[in-house]
Amino acid sequence: MEKAKIHTQGPTFSRIVAGAWRWHTVSAETVERLALAALEEGITSFDHADIYGDHGNEEIFGRVLDRNPGLRNKIELITKCDIKFPSAKRPDTRVHHYDTSKEHIIWSVENSLKKFRTNHINLLLIHRPDPLMDPQKVSEAFVQLNKEGKVLHFGVSNFTPSQFRMLQKHMPFPLVTNQIEISLSRIDPLFNGDLDLMLEFGVSPMAWSPLGGGTLPVNERTMFSMAGKYNASYTQMAIAWLLRHPAKIFPVIGTTQPERIKEAAKSIDIQLDRQDWFEMLKWVMGKELP
Repeated sequence: MEKAKIHTQGPTFSRIVAGAWRWHTVSAETVERLALAALEEGITSFDHADIYGDHGNEEIFGRVLDRNPGLRNKIELITKCDIKFPSAKRPDTRVHHYDTSKEHIIWSVENSLKKFRTNHINLLLIHRPDPLMDPQKVSEAFVQLNKEGKVLHFGVSNFTPSQFRMLQKHMPFPLVTNQIEISLSRIDPLFNGDLDLMLEFGVSPMAWSPLGGGTLPVNERTMFSMAGKYNASYTQMAIAWLLRHPAKIFPVIGTTQPERIKEAAKSIDIQLDRQDWFEMLKWVMGKELP
């Protein structure tokens, strides 16, 4: 598996990332099998969030790390914070909202560290743009967490280009990624400035739901033609299409099946021809380019 820096001053991740948002739906034993299957394929980066599994998935993964001494030193942990929603585990939360206060960011990180049973997080993301976000307070929280060694790098998720620029202006070090929704089912970032900004700042985006939540558009003629040409599955072609972009997208694969992780890992070996890439774009646009 290829590994690359997500930013020149950022961490090195596996080009395909294992996403944990559905891991609460399977047994702890299956989660362990998923983690080990990912490592066998060279996938060393694991994407979490404090809210996944009703605030439970980080703890499930922490138990996997506890049962496998030495595993933490072989992987990169990514997690997110700022989304709050009503839950029995959060009785003080009355309404779904965002919280990017300095106090909450620091509390959330310290809580995630306890659940993961580790002393640092490789990358922390602000999960959703907060209309009440004070960028200076976010910066202060990031600086404190970095100085304490609790978080090594910082980024955002679902930010627009203007929101990314605004927060970066207040940061003493670079935001190393923006995790956005992009796939053959959602090609807007190709044209709305999301990927343009990443290229401008030398930032590699992460792609959540890179397979469109299992609902990728299907053009049978193109699909079978492409898959046959590259001796690849439809899933592998969809991931390879993202990997081909010069912004060096890092797809986050959210599967609960170890065999699907192994399948996704092989996408890295597909060298997609430029014209085939545009053929796939034409297929999802439903028309020729201008």
